[in-house]
Formats: sequence, structure tokens, C-alpha cells
Amino acid sequence: MKKPVIAIDGYSSTGKSSISKIIAEKLGLIHLDTGALYRGVTWFALQNCLNEDESIDTHKLFSSFDQIDLEFKNDNGELVLFLNHIDISKAIRTNEVSENVSFVAKQKEVRDFLLQSQRSLAEKGGIIMDGRDIGTVVLPNADYKFFMTASIEERTKRRYEELISLGIDADEQQVKENLLIRDKIDSEREIAPLKQADDAIVIDNTNLSKEGTIESILSHIKKF
Repeated sequence: MKKPVIAIDGYSSTGKSSISKIIAEKLGLIHLDTGALYRGVTWFALQNCLNEDESIDTHKLFSSFDQIDLEFKNDNGELVLFLNHIDISKAIRTNEVSENVSFVAKQKEVRDFLLQSQRSLAEKGGIIMDGRDIGTVVLPNADYKFFMTASIEERTKRRYEELISLGIDADEQQVKENLLIRDKIDSEREIAPLKQADDAIVIDNTNLSKEGTIESILSHIKKF
């Protein structure tokens, strides 16, 4: 029996990636954090494709796609993102990347560049993929679709604590403003905006623990 394909979309800092990872472990699926891929492209752009005013030169980025080799490698059961054979898993979580990733991710050329690789990974089933347009664009025929949300106050707290735990300096008000800006850009972009798929199950985990959120999602998935 083919293992299911699960799509989890939602807002930043709702715990999509960490929760998807745990569910993947429980169900014996592969977990793919698509947001990490967009952060990887953003990190590459910040290193190699800047204008004189430090803004990202999109034309230079688009013409550099053949120089971008993104790959997830299994490191003791954890998928770690490598760019051109360099581990960038921590580098992509910096404030600089966070402040630019929505701009990069809204570019049609970037989304097209990453779309086929994401679909190819899901063809054989047995995968859980999280992002912002998985259930609507990347995997519209996924067996299960979930949409995660939480209050901006709770998301700010989680994101701030994540940055501190990574040893990254952070200001809580700046984190909140960054999340609100990303929400606006992600929801209003013309190409593959962040939105709930019509057949997605909404999970509001403002008042749910990580364990409670996982239990809620698992309750909707039939055994296979």
C-alpha cells in the first residue's frame, strides 16, 4: 500500500516544520521543509546577487540558478540543507535571511525553479511537506491537507525563543514586525499566495502545545 502524501501549510512560526518532522518520524515518512529551500535561495542571493544599495538583484539571481545546487542530506535521522555541498542549515535562520525570504519567494522564477523538484520528491508517496502553497499549488492532490495558524502574539514568542536558542540576537518587537510583514507579503503575492486550500483541515494551535497539535493532526490521518 502506497504511503500517503501530506501537505501542511500555514503562517510563519506556527511550528509547521518541527511538527511535520515529528509526524514524519511517527508515521515513517520523509519530511521536507520547503521553506528551507526558499531560505537557501535567499541566502545564495544575499551572498552573490546584491546591487550596490545591498538590495537583491533578481535578474542576477535568475541567471544564477544553474549555480544553485540545493540538497537535503540525512544527518542522524535529520534532513540538513546543503547548498553546493556546504551545510547552510543555521545560516538560513538569520534575521537577514528572514527579512528577505518573502521577497525572494514571491518571484515566479524562483517558485518555478523549486516547484518541479518538490513534486518529484512526492511522486512515490510517503512524504510530508510543509510550506505556504503545498496544498494549493505544489501538491494539490495530496492525500491529507492541513492549514496551521496561531495568534501573532504566540507566533512572535515562538520565533523569538527559536532565535535565542540558536544564539542569534533578536528584539521581540522587531520579530513581531517581521512576521506581520511576511504575513502580508506571503498572503498578497500574485504567484502562489499563502492561503488555505478548500479541502484543508484548519489547526489553530495558539493554545495547543506541540504535543497537542501533533495529536490533533494525527487524529485525522487513517492508519496505513
